[in-house]
Amino acid sequence: MYISESEVRAALTYDELIPAIRQALIDFSAGRVNQPARTILRAGNAEGVRNGWFAVMPVVAGDVMGVKTVTFYPGNAERSLHTHMAVIELLRRSTGEPLAVMDGRLITEMRTAAVSSVAFAALAQLHFAQPPRSLGILGSGVQAHAHIQALGKVWPELRAKNIRIWSRTRVNAERLAAETGASAVSVEQASSADVVLTATSAADPVLLGRHVAPHALVLAVGATGGTLRELDDDVMKGSYVVAESRDAAEREAGDVRLPGAKVKAEIGEVLAGIGAVEIPREGRIVFKSVGMAIEDLTAARLVWHRRGGRV
Repeated sequence: MYISESEVRAALTYDELIPAIRQALIDFSAGRVNQPARTILRAGNAEGVRNGWFAVMPVVAGDVMGVKTVTFYPGNAERSLHTHMAVIELLRRSTGEPLAVMDGRLITEMRTAAVSSVAFAALAQLHFAQPPRSLGILGSGVQAHAHIQALGKVWPELRAKNIRIWSRTRVNAERLAAETGASAVSVEQASSADVVLTATSAADPVLLGRHVAPHALVLAVGATGGTLRELDDDVMKGSYVVAESRDAAEREAGDVRLPGAKVKAEIGEVLAGIGAVEIPREGRIVFKSVGMAIEDLTAARLVWHRRGGRV
């Protein structure tokens, strides 16, 4: 069975996905997920940042197995094409039978925003004395839009008028602001919010420590690759760093690798209270997301069940 993006959209909701992702992150940090490192191949289609990549992400968890093949081509934005595209195969663990093949682009979009929402809900409660009021977004693409939707599910105090959007292309920031009721602002204004989301394809830092509030929570989801980064040394070295996977972030994320930052905790450890994880009230917190196969598998399983499938 092939499940198209339109069918995924009809089946998958943040109301179901966010709590499912929360449990998946707990299971991952507790060692209940068999997830090897993703394999990434450069496409060699172009030079520099336009060079795309192709990745394979397998995982076994619970009663299912899955593999996502995903591509990222930054230059596609200039051609009015999605920069990320993906396909997910879902299999029955007990027999190895293929259950479904489904489009993975929207799943990637939604699970990324769901992960950030889970992290925000956990970290904001532990870090801020009072609920944060302002959200700054660096970037105006698919992930910026998805995060506004998903964060609204876990952040009832957030108002559209307190969302500040910056993009290197001003007209794109203005378009997203008009669609959501937010404001298009300078990078300094967006960077100084209580919570800052970086969702860009930047190769070099766009979030600079001198612009970031001393108490900020940063959700960093862009700059996919070990040589790319959105956050400068000041942000990374002066923050308490949390990630989905300690190993993956320190291996794959340029924001972590290049300044030599260390991941202090996995978000699954925070959620489950594993070990001596103590989120500080003072200083900055950075949550670095690189994306994991267990998140894709969790979303794919939800889609399969919503469409009447049984494992």
